[in-house]
Amino acid sequence: MAEDRKPNRLIHESSPYLLQHAYNPVDWFPWGEEALQKAKQEDKPILVSIGYAACHWCHVMEHQSFEHEKIAAVMNEHFVCIKVDREERPDVDAIYMDALQAMGQNGGWPLNVFLNPDAKPFFGGTYFTPQQWTSLLLNISEAYAKNRQELYDTAEQFVAHLNRSELEKYGLRESKAETSEEDFKLMFENISKRFDKKNGGLGTAPKFPMPTNYLYLLRHHHHTGDEAALKHVNLTLREMAYGGIYDQIGGGFSRYSVDAEWLVPHFEKMLYDNGQLISLYSEAYQVTRDPLYKDVVYETIAFAERELMSPEGGFYSSLDADSEGVEGKFYVFTKDELHDLFEHEEPLFSKYYHATAAGNFEHGQNILHRRISDENFAKENELELEVLEEMVKTWKEKLMEVRANRVRPGLDDKILCSWNALMLKGLADAYYTFGNKHFLHLMLQNANFLLQRLKQGDKLYHNYKKGTATIDGFLEDYALLIRALIRVYEVTFDEKWLQEAKQLTDYTLSHFFDGQEGMFFFTDESSEKLIARKKEIMDNVMPSSNSVMAINLHLLGLYFDQEQYLQLSDDMLARVKPLVIQEPSHLSNWAILYYHKLRPMAEVAIVGNQAPEMRSELSVFYLPNMLLTGTEQTSALPLLHDRTAIGGKTTVYVCYNKTCQLPVHTAAEALKQLQDPAKQESKFPSL
Repeated sequence: MAEDRKPNRLIHESSPYLLQHAYNPVDWFPWGEEALQKAKQEDKPILVSIGYAACHWCHVMEHQSFEHEKIAAVMNEHFVCIKVDREERPDVDAIYMDALQAMGQNGGWPLNVFLNPDAKPFFGGTYFTPQQWTSLLLNISEAYAKNRQELYDTAEQFVAHLNRSELEKYGLRESKAETSEEDFKLMFENISKRFDKKNGGLGTAPKFPMPTNYLYLLRHHHHTGDEAALKHVNLTLREMAYGGIYDQIGGGFSRYSVDAEWLVPHFEKMLYDNGQLISLYSEAYQVTRDPLYKDVVYETIAFAERELMSPEGGFYSSLDADSEGVEGKFYVFTKDELHDLFEHEEPLFSKYYHATAAGNFEHGQNILHRRISDENFAKENELELEVLEEMVKTWKEKLMEVRANRVRPGLDDKILCSWNALMLKGLADAYYTFGNKHFLHLMLQNANFLLQRLKQGDKLYHNYKKGTATIDGFLEDYALLIRALIRVYEVTFDEKWLQEAKQLTDYTLSHFFDGQEGMFFFTDESSEKLIARKKEIMDNVMPSSNSVMAINLHLLGLYFDQEQYLQLSDDMLARVKPLVIQEPSHLSNWAILYYHKLRPMAEVAIVGNQAPEMRSELSVFYLPNMLLTGTEQTSALPLLHDRTAIGGKTTVYVCYNKTCQLPVHTAAEALKQLQDPAKQESKFPSL
């Protein structure tokens, strides 16, 4: 047993990924000064091995190589070995991933990089078989002994590359802040070239959900009326919800699909995906009223609450793809198992979820998936819709009972600020759309937890476990939490959330902002200095921290009448604008900001004791370019200052660019002003 061994230093860490390696015979260090000093004192190269708990190939390499006594002996003799959880240290991961790609290699995890004692990289790779790994270790050790200067020169070249500005790398120079309808249309033309018109999504396999792409497409459709954008959103969201990437029984999405059809997932479930997909399906429901989207939101929140929520109201990071060492085992069923469970109903069940004797996965197993709506299935099988829905509910309950007795996938129980912020915004968006009070409860519980446990003084921390937060917050923590808090304000009208968002924004301006380039660094100036200080520009599976900050500055600039914020947001968008137009699928959150700046944002102020009810009436409609503010009495916020409930009745003020429409008393009248401001004749200056 590995646990019979003496543990290495990772036993003192809180990250489940690092703890998984605590009984390896490798003399692992966590990232930090102790390991870096040891490398200098012993004049040894450093091996940094980076992964995360839900990473299948990370587990494989650990089992094959890092648990192997002879391979560990080679590692310990020739290297100072450091293990990094990329989710805890995205700053370290970003630097060495960039270095690997500069070496001409494809990125991925496990990421294994060799450094000199100054932490400068000279070689790297991803997964290696035990034979390849042993051979590589010996070759690098020999090269370090015989050709050290050559390796050092290589390392210096990579460090020079790492310190190049992101803007410079993409050839981005000053451009004008203006937005235009032509460029907005061109953006859509460019992203639409990548549409998979058969299966939804962009490009070919593997397919990742990439929620910001579809949030942008919803806004494009709203602005232009272009049905092609909405059609592709609906195709994608439907195919994902019907596919194996979505857990048909328990709710929640896996990280990606290995095929183009969204059928076979890589089974790990990540908090950040699910938080964003709750937001996306909630917004899409406002546009379409498709009951499938509502089901996805409700089931995904139920999954997160059941399987990822801590007793304190924080959310854990992820569920592993594997259980009992087999990928997907927890989620799949053979036809025989289904027959034993459902007997005479099994043929209908198997038709509904496309289960066969041959199976669609390994060893005759079935990944349950759908292809058509309940309405169509009921019609095809001569069933009343209500009867089918009741049967499906019973089937799901029965399979959840079966799964409850299976060995569960591993849980990564660290709590990350940025990922929780995405779930917090998801809960706020779901509450706004559906008005479900339980979503409100989960949202407030999570918001309070984050501010109480991951904020100390003015600063945020990135991680939390068992009462302790240890790693300084990164820009993603500030940006995503600010964005979530703005949304929490909009759905509660409790100004403390907006004030928190502003205070955190001011902290980022003091500690992360680079005045020279007009963008934010990923790391706090007071945090540990690495070999490069990076900026995150491109939107990926999570929106980039700079694009989120640019949106935050736009929104808070309007809320607090802060011209400096608005100007900064304009300048940030201007810097990346040519690339946003050219490559919107890689900068779709920037494209959302572009949309917000095309026309003045509607500033909606609701005053009076029915303010929450009025907000609920407006929330039935999809109004993505609207800033909501409200109070039941009075408020010092600029958008609410001197605004009153006229005649004692709850009053709505709809304003654009500091010019207001006539005050109205019903949601219908406000909606008319919101849907076509150009046709509103009567206006009066903002008070």
